[in-house]
Amino acid sequence: MGGHREIDEGDSDAALLRAVAGGDSAAMAVLYDRHAGWLHARLSRRCADPEVVREVLQDTFVTVWRSADAHRGEQAGGWLWTIAARRLVDALRVRERAARLETMPMDEAGAGAGVGYAAATAPSVEERVLAGLEYGDVGTALDRISPELREVLRATVVDGLTTRETARLLGIPEGTVKSRAMRARAELRAALAQLSPSPLGGPA
Repeated sequence: MGGHREIDEGDSDAALLRAVAGGDSAAMAVLYDRHAGWLHARLSRRCADPEVVREVLQDTFVTVWRSADAHRGEQAGGWLWTIAARRLVDALRVRERAARLETMPMDEAGAGAGVGYAAATAPSVEERVLAGLEYGDVGTALDRISPELREVLRATVVDGLTTRETARLLGIPEGTVKSRAMRARAELRAALAQLSPSPLGGPA
């Protein structure tokens, strides 16, 4: 590690990831300290099992260590969460499959062994891990609003993150989080109105 420059806690995520890609464990430690807290909190809101959350968090940073050179852009928050969400989906799928195998006959277990792989390629699988708010018309409406607004809405409403936590996650100012949250709610209401004249049981 002798050839690495001094790592500073003020370094950008991109600079840290470039250093991590070069095998710099000090940069990895700074990146972990910066992001592990909110990742743990966000994962915990989606999974009640602390052991699974710990495993997913560890797997996420192992993946970051191995794949740091794949990151593009300045802020790593969104990229890290994409990795963590996929690891959580994988972990939950493994547990569900194990539970099914315990209760189904051996011939059925063998026949169903390949089903999980097909499910893993479906783009909507991650979405199903989201909190119960994202189902039915609401989930469809969320898919219709702008991606940058959807991310803010998921972070603040679905995950229950604060404005400050959301700003750090997405790498945007807190004021931008607030304005996008207002626009996101307006777009969501409009999308719901298109899907159903009275989606929530009240006046359109």
